[in-house]
Amino acid sequence: MAAAADLAGSKRAMAYALCKHLNIDPNTVSNTSIEKSDIASLFSHIVNSSQDEVIQWVTFSGDFTGNDGKQHTLLANLNQDLSQKSVLLGDGFKPSVADIVVFATVQAFMSRISDNELQKYPHALRWMDYIQNIVDFGTTLQKINVTKSVFDPTSHPKKADKGDGDPSLKKAVAGQKIAGKLNGSADSKKAAGEIKAPEDKENPNATKNEKPSGEKKKVQLKSAGKSTEKAPQKTAEMDSECDISILNIQVGLIRKAWKHPSADSLLVEEIDLGDGNVRQVVSGLAKYCSLDELVNRHVVLITNVKPGKLRDVMSSGLVLCASTQDHTVVEPLIPPEGAKVGEHISFAGIDGKPEDVLNPKKKQLDKITPHLRTDENGIATFKGIPFTTSAGSCRSSIPNANIK
Repeated sequence: MAAAADLAGSKRAMAYALCKHLNIDPNTVSNTSIEKSDIASLFSHIVNSSQDEVIQWVTFSGDFTGNDGKQHTLLANLNQDLSQKSVLLGDGFKPSVADIVVFATVQAFMSRISDNELQKYPHALRWMDYIQNIVDFGTTLQKINVTKSVFDPTSHPKKADKGDGDPSLKKAVAGQKIAGKLNGSADSKKAAGEIKAPEDKENPNATKNEKPSGEKKKVQLKSAGKSTEKAPQKTAEMDSECDISILNIQVGLIRKAWKHPSADSLLVEEIDLGDGNVRQVVSGLAKYCSLDELVNRHVVLITNVKPGKLRDVMSSGLVLCASTQDHTVVEPLIPPEGAKVGEHISFAGIDGKPEDVLNPKKKQLDKITPHLRTDENGIATFKGIPFTTSAGSCRSSIPNANIK
């Protein structure tokens, strides 16, 4: 009975989502057709497709619902197929009719198995979470609760100054610094023993036994203090250069997109940031996204990069994208549903004011982007801290990906 109920629910959800995907009124598919048809027949009734790859996935869905006991084997095959791509068909990240059919048929099974079993299929689970948040299946299917990683970034201990904890080492460092400053002068040679100090005939041991006076000790200690203060200053400067808070990262909505007039690999987007603020941005997405996939899509972008021309077209922002290691799959980061256009991305535990405009000479982005990645669940992070909006975390369908 449970299997029959699952199949009925899967077919209703599949029919509804396919109609929405193809801009067909779902009411044109009768309940009788849904109840009496199998997966393949129902699909053919709604979708007119003879594409071999589509038919292959429709057949997979029929096998999945009709082979009790073999679902784990079929799910392992699905997981393997999704290990190198975001969606079942196509080179981008837009769900196809195949994604809709397969999701509708495997959802019920995956919602029943334990969390430990789910973790055996990380690629399928990541895909399921992506599809259920981007495709409208109506109210028939309940969303699978995908456990996200909880990040608890540890603070890095401040590097100890050289010589800390051993006064004798501090004095040694101070002495070396002073000797270095005097290097090349007669006094330094005298201190190093290269030029012998004139002996006091009345007291020949005076030079050998002379100890630094109180004033000299003060000078040495003061010099030592200056030398040890430089290291933490440099460390602080380095930390500030790799501070994500200097970036102004916002949620944007692509209103228009068109091909760059003189570069096949580039696209130009008109991005709405709310309150009448519209930016023109040039992105290298032509090989990975169609214009239809980008228009009316929410994205995450850096808005305080210095405006400049890319192949004679002005660009005033940087759309952040996730990509696989071999750069064969690239997609813009996905803000959560409900995120407001124009709102700023925040990072838990990190406060700071964005710079008005980044200085390209400092190469600040080059120092920050190596720390931008998606985690195993596709959540976008900086050093493990999620990109956060008022509606939740930004993400990608590509896990363990670089973000630039």
